[in-house]
Amino acid sequence: MRIELERRPRMSGFFAIVSPLVALLLTVIFGGIMFALLGKDPVDALYSFFIEPLLEVWSLHELAIKAAPLILIGVGLSVAYRSNNWNIGAEGQFTIGAITGSILPVVFYEWHSPLLLPLMLIMGMVGGALYAAIPALLKARFNTNEILTSLMLVYIAQLFLDWLVRGAWRDPAGYNFPQSRSFVTEGVLPEMLSSGRAHYGFAFAILAAVGVWFMMRYMLKGFQVVVLGQSERAGRFAGFSSRGMIWFSMLFSGALAGLAGISEVSGSIGHLQPSISPGYGFTAIIVAFLGRLNPLGIIASGLVLALTCLGGEGAQLSIGVSDKVTRVFQGLLLFFVLSCDTLILYRVRLVFGKGRALVAGAGR
Repeated sequence: MRIELERRPRMSGFFAIVSPLVALLLTVIFGGIMFALLGKDPVDALYSFFIEPLLEVWSLHELAIKAAPLILIGVGLSVAYRSNNWNIGAEGQFTIGAITGSILPVVFYEWHSPLLLPLMLIMGMVGGALYAAIPALLKARFNTNEILTSLMLVYIAQLFLDWLVRGAWRDPAGYNFPQSRSFVTEGVLPEMLSSGRAHYGFAFAILAAVGVWFMMRYMLKGFQVVVLGQSERAGRFAGFSSRGMIWFSMLFSGALAGLAGISEVSGSIGHLQPSISPGYGFTAIIVAFLGRLNPLGIIASGLVLALTCLGGEGAQLSIGVSDKVTRVFQGLLLFFVLSCDTLILYRVRLVFGKGRALVAGAGR
């Protein structure tokens, strides 16, 4: 007996829309089972995880803070993935964007100017784009697998940040703690509302999502992304450059990841330190797929994943579970999203012999 996947004649539009909701529902069900196995009341645990963070104004601000980098990075990754360029190294581009954007407030710490913050944001985007250009160059010039190269560059970026804050950029007045100088007031991303800490990084994320949605729907560049992603050969017949698309998609996704990095450091932290991300770059991959690679859908999925991060932190205090529960939830969500996508595109066939087969999911 063996299991085979048989491609369906056409994909169900209805199930393509509802599959993220099905995946989310299955995640909640299996999450409840997990809490029961841990000896916790599933209802209380899920309430602490998904409902309690929405009841206070300050927690809504924290939700926006955590959602901003997820949405920004996820929107950039959606362009790369729809063009069939698999940028897995957004975490590294996030880190490099934070480093390059912090050059001015850390190295030229006596400079006070209204131009400081805009320059920091631009330098963060440029740094993230240039770091993404490395796997883009290797793929376009040498046909190297961008999944491996972009992933390996993540660890280089993280170790480079660790070296900086423990060495050349360590704050001399920081009592030997591994962190840089605190940013001056002109280098801090301001808060959106006086009622909490949510900063303009969330506004950047929403604007980026709407802008990319417009590009993908109404502009020629968006059409090129879709055509080359679905069939590189058809794109060449239409006069589109697959090599040019590698450069565009990788640099674009890297720039948004870099903007997320400097926004996080400038808006939420205020200085560089060895760890500036709880894994936003990798979590944003789940955000992109849960949002169906649609920029507007990514806004919703980014808020959902941010809720799991925030709920996981609260659940540690309220019901005494491990901080690894958040990772389990995110892993379950990615598993069910990809499983639902597989069943939408393929039928599962159990083949018992040469002439006998049992087809699961024969309907459309």
